[in-house]
Amino acid sequence: MKLNGKVAWVVGASSGIGAAVARELVCRGATVAISARRKEQLQDVAGGDMLILPADVTDAAAIADAAARVRQELGPIDLAVLSAGYWKQMDPADWDTEVFDQHIRVNLTGMSNSIAAVLPDMLRRHHGVIAGIASVAGYRGLAGSEAYGATKAAQINMLESLRVHIARTRVHVITICPGFVRTDLTTGNPFPMPFIIDADQAARSICDGLERERTEIVFPTRMALLMKTARLVPARVWTAVWARTSLT
Repeated sequence: MKLNGKVAWVVGASSGIGAAVARELVCRGATVAISARRKEQLQDVAGGDMLILPADVTDAAAIADAAARVRQELGPIDLAVLSAGYWKQMDPADWDTEVFDQHIRVNLTGMSNSIAAVLPDMLRRHHGVIAGIASVAGYRGLAGSEAYGATKAAQINMLESLRVHIARTRVHVITICPGFVRTDLTTGNPFPMPFIIDADQAARSICDGLERERTEIVFPTRMALLMKTARLVPARVWTAVWARTSLT
């Protein structure tokens, strides 16, 4: 799809990949609305060039109201980029069910709420793109990523299931799986992050993929190849490899 002239709504745009994508969309000629919990940060991202609609993805009614405001003030939504995310490393010795549940509320239920806010109207119009940002962390189980990886794997499956379910409509569902990106979520990670890139570079890769109408957008290339290959590794071998870094 050509982004120039399109109405785009970026959910989870107060920082990180979502903020960078919103700015990149404006640069490519789109009319952009942005949502997240933090109004002040949204204002910094918008710079006077975007419609600001504060909303929490875990609140289905608030997200639905925000989508309605986009349609009312900017017109029908051509593109919804669903970028809201939560990440906290898990400690098996002190398993925190609240942290796990928060991953589900933001990453999985939040994406579901956002889809519900835009999909019915897109189906009625036979037009629209839903681009959900998951992660390569959803491809295989990674130490410390029990909660985050589980929700990212669920996002990948949910987006693919929706894509095949509505394949005969003109509504397209795109799965975006970044590798490591420098954002507030990754700041302070106590482990190596191979092939890490800046958020602006991630935004360019995403928008390039959208314009090329990719079904799946995975980047950076080396991380994509690594994790795609990892999916083929037998479970026993995968466990043995990671056992070197596991708890004793």
